[in-house]
Amino acid sequence: MEQQDLKHIVAQFDITGNVVEVKPLGNGLINTTYKVCTEGDAPDYVLQHINNAIFPDVEMLMNNIVAVTAHIRAKLEAAATDDVDRKVLTFVPAKDGKYFYLHEDKYWRIMVYIPDTVSQSGVTPESSYIVGETFGNFQAMLADIPVSLGETIKDFHNMEFRLQQLREAVAENKAGRLAEVQWLVDELEKRADEMCKGERLHRQGELPKRICHCDTKVDNILFDQAGNVLCVIDLDTVMPNYIFSDFGDFLRSAANTGDEDDKNLDNVNFNMSIFKAFTEGYLKSARCFLTPIEIENLPYAACLFPYMQTVRFLADYINGDTYYKIQYPEHNLVRSKAQFKLLQSAEAAMPEMKAFIAEQLG
Repeated sequence: MEQQDLKHIVAQFDITGNVVEVKPLGNGLINTTYKVCTEGDAPDYVLQHINNAIFPDVEMLMNNIVAVTAHIRAKLEAAATDDVDRKVLTFVPAKDGKYFYLHEDKYWRIMVYIPDTVSQSGVTPESSYIVGETFGNFQAMLADIPVSLGETIKDFHNMEFRLQQLREAVAENKAGRLAEVQWLVDELEKRADEMCKGERLHRQGELPKRICHCDTKVDNILFDQAGNVLCVIDLDTVMPNYIFSDFGDFLRSAANTGDEDDKNLDNVNFNMSIFKAFTEGYLKSARCFLTPIEIENLPYAACLFPYMQTVRFLADYINGDTYYKIQYPEHNLVRSKAQFKLLQSAEAAMPEMKAFIAEQLG
């Protein structure tokens, strides 16, 4: 975009200081991001285009984020935490009071830029422990949030919904591929009742929905120059869900010893050292609010997400590859088989997972 347009958008928000330049920042896959540089001692800002194709209800999205960041800020201030402005994101309202601005059919938001920060990537036991502890603490701080949040992506981690999508794909068999994958459909159906127990327990009043991040990874944590955790970022997917979402989705990718689309299934196994490090960190900060039934089902969460992703990849393959981008015709089938192998490996590790959690709880 032209500087003139970007500066016009920035001018619609209640920022301080004179804007010198608006320049690209980072390489986000979903939202286009810019750094707003100001004169003198005024803070710099982050200007971000919100992808409303993925997040259609922008007002609800921003209401969620503002409620979450305000609650975390209040908790940090009540605890007399040092340097609060670096430990929670601060969003700036537009001049009409809303936390977004619509410009030529695009939605924009602004937050205060936090200087002298670093991001990390890569999966090690050390980074997995940090992710577990950080997101467990994030959930703990939000366990008593007094407002109801909306679902920014409807049915995002709803296993019953994902199975219904698979069953519809099987019934229609649009691409004529069902015969070759019927064996895998049968394997998934054998596990369907067990894998839907989260929704079932919730309906029975035994499993609460909590505020979860729903995109747990080290990339979504901001660190200072010394490597200390500052805050959790990328809050678009923060919404009510079972704690299994933050626990299981991290392990699905981080504890996979192979690639998500590994053709060599011998490479794909469930990495217990990553599980143990992440779980130890998570329970350190989250056990203060978790119920016994949530803790008991953490190994189930570690199996749920490779199962869910197998269902999603396979449904797309049967439908003729209409959702996920593919690099070759069998790509979604290769992905399905790799995720299923990960599921089988996680299932085999269930006794060890349960024993480790019992050991952590003393």
